[in-house]
Amino acid sequence: MKPTLIIGGGIVGLFTAYYLQKEGVEVTLIDRTDLKDNCSTGNAGMIVPSHIIPLAAPGMISKGISWMFSSKSPFYIHPRLDFKLAQWCLLFFKAATPSQVTKAIPYLKNISLLSKALYQEFRQEHPDSSMALVEKGLMMAYQTESMEKEEVEFAHLARKYGLEAEILGPEDLKKIEPNLQLKARGAVLFPGDAHLDPGALYGFLKSYLEKKGVTFLTETQVLGFEKSGNRVQAVLTEKGKIDCEKILLCGGSWSGELAKMLQFSLPMMGGKGYSFIQKNNPEIQQATILTEQKVAVSPYGETIRFGGTMEIAGTNQSINKNRVRGIFESINRYYPDFQASFPEDQQIWKGLRPCSPDGLPYIGFAPGYGNVLVGSGHSMMGISLAPATGKILAELHQQKDTSMEIKGFEVGRYN
Repeated sequence: MKPTLIIGGGIVGLFTAYYLQKEGVEVTLIDRTDLKDNCSTGNAGMIVPSHIIPLAAPGMISKGISWMFSSKSPFYIHPRLDFKLAQWCLLFFKAATPSQVTKAIPYLKNISLLSKALYQEFRQEHPDSSMALVEKGLMMAYQTESMEKEEVEFAHLARKYGLEAEILGPEDLKKIEPNLQLKARGAVLFPGDAHLDPGALYGFLKSYLEKKGVTFLTETQVLGFEKSGNRVQAVLTEKGKIDCEKILLCGGSWSGELAKMLQFSLPMMGGKGYSFIQKNNPEIQQATILTEQKVAVSPYGETIRFGGTMEIAGTNQSINKNRVRGIFESINRYYPDFQASFPEDQQIWKGLRPCSPDGLPYIGFAPGYGNVLVGSGHSMMGISLAPATGKILAELHQQKDTSMEIKGFEVGRYN
């Protein structure tokens, strides 16, 4: 029996392998890297059912234009002559409409809630996973009147869709953060959100899958595919040909290039983010987004991770120090008492988040193929949506009904 091949060893690829091996499927996972450091290991680790608005929202166009002029801004598209970038930006612009956002909300909400339930189930099944799932919610802290208006409006929208949202004033913030000042007019707390340690989760899942017999082929570049009719028979790699039963493309920011080899369109740009860990002193207790700067704050007891920025960068992985400085400078802007120190080069983590133009992931069968599935394009929500994506892909692989309606995630929507 030929194995099922998963191309891409990020958190989506690992959770897909996890649910497939539960079904008794023989799985081989291929990745171009050594899997030691990727987009899944150093992000903010947030599980966010509250994030029901896709990246391509109406306000992002005007904000994006104003942010273009600052290399420290939260969202940045480096202007360059690049047909692929121009095409992506045009599709992003077309998707950033109120009607598209309204269509996207139920899909994002349902997949997020499914994912959170699967994380809770995963923790029960694997109490030794050390992923440190903290279910204390996520707080959106704001300093300006305009951001307060935006966040409070969003809180009302979230409630309309059945999510809990609490609007907090300065006195509430003192109770939530008793150890230091949080300089903010107020915040919105989403009690249904959570956060975890992404590196610990990733390490546990990888070693668990190895023990369960999943084969890992690391540092293996995919060069092409051998096809017959509407099926892929084998993957051609720099280390030779691998025959396969089915293929799942979970290649993150590189998924668009894999799709091109299979002659279908999967518009994708890498959105580069940065993060670094500090000693948590004085101790910040609540997972928070500093909304004006779009900086994520993920506390893990004695340590804390600060992360952010969305730099549309293709697959360029160089570090832009100004982007990191933007994150660093925001810390004392909101937490004046926090003892922050600028990270050394080797302490700066960077990762490319796979961004589809409309802010919705691609999940399902590839157009024109009977044995190729895709799970990619999760933008900043890869960790948040990985278990649900993996489960849905395993269900499709096994020709079962999916746990939710996935029409909004159609892989061929740009073909």
